[in-house]
Amino acid sequence: MSTDGSISMETEVVKLDPLNPNPAIIKKAAEIIRSGGLVAFPTETVYGLGANAYDPQAALRIFKAKGRPTDNPLIVHIAEKEQLFQVAQEIPETALEVAEILWPGPLTLILKKTERVPYETTGKLDTVAVRMPAHPVALQLIKESGVPIAAPSANRSGRPSPTSASHVVEDLQGEVEMILDAGDTFFGLESTVIDLTKEKPILYRPGPLAPEDLERYLGPVLVPEVARGTAYAEKAMAPGMKYKHYAPTKRLILVEKKGDLPEVVRRLSLKYKVAVLCSTEMLRILENEAVCRIQLGSESNLYEIAKNLFAAFRALDHSYCDIGVMQSFPERGIGLAIMNRARKASGMSIIANPQDMINLF
Repeated sequence: MSTDGSISMETEVVKLDPLNPNPAIIKKAAEIIRSGGLVAFPTETVYGLGANAYDPQAALRIFKAKGRPTDNPLIVHIAEKEQLFQVAQEIPETALEVAEILWPGPLTLILKKTERVPYETTGKLDTVAVRMPAHPVALQLIKESGVPIAAPSANRSGRPSPTSASHVVEDLQGEVEMILDAGDTFFGLESTVIDLTKEKPILYRPGPLAPEDLERYLGPVLVPEVARGTAYAEKAMAPGMKYKHYAPTKRLILVEKKGDLPEVVRRLSLKYKVAVLCSTEMLRILENEAVCRIQLGSESNLYEIAKNLFAAFRALDHSYCDIGVMQSFPERGIGLAIMNRARKASGMSIIANPQDMINLF
């Protein structure tokens, strides 16, 4: 049975070389896209759940498969710069300049949509979120399909985004026609989303490209609280803004000050089986604590932390522990994206001071 109680379909899972994908497999997947079906495929960020961006019914199938609110817009993926003019209009010169430099890559631009893009794809908005992924499988699938592909992350809505095909199978087996398995994704966090329809660029979702990276090309970039993960938006102008996202099933608590983590763990361990999601360096400090250890990577490499983050959230769900506790990381570079995801995954269960823990329980 599928997640809504109906009879599920058979999902074909096909392995591919990430650099030299089999053309016959890509052709078969493209036929599914053109016929209104769903294909999960890898990008350099996370796995996406793809459908024909021009097909309203195909877009609605994405929302149904994920259990996603229909006012949460989808990102439209293109493979050639010419396609940008098919999906967006009144494109500012700055958008063309930054696309020329940073595409293909983990950057999503919000622009005014053309009439060709249905409101079912844009979450009823007059804007469209568009990017060109930097993954051979994704690019070849889009080209072979002959249409832009609308694709949010290929997971159940609210769950951690998938960084491997096994994560997609775990969430969407029986909901999609095909899953293209090309191994683990590179960044492990979704693309940076920036709105270029306003007077000044606004960061809606941090990702691998940090505000300081973008300011080299765009000038000052506004970073609202929703981008830091400390607030939810009343209206979803981009994915990840309005609803709880990225969350494991088990409760996750974020400790804002890294130095407080050992005390928080000791206090929680008196009542719960605790899993600690932390750096290699912090594990050495906690080596005598009776906890489940989920290693994120070294503090010296925040890209490693980011790559492992969603897999760590899923590892928490698969552990014997009752509750997860995660350390914080500096909000520089990709660290801003890490903290955005962690705060949202915790549902704002954040400990700023161990003395205030009683407020969370």
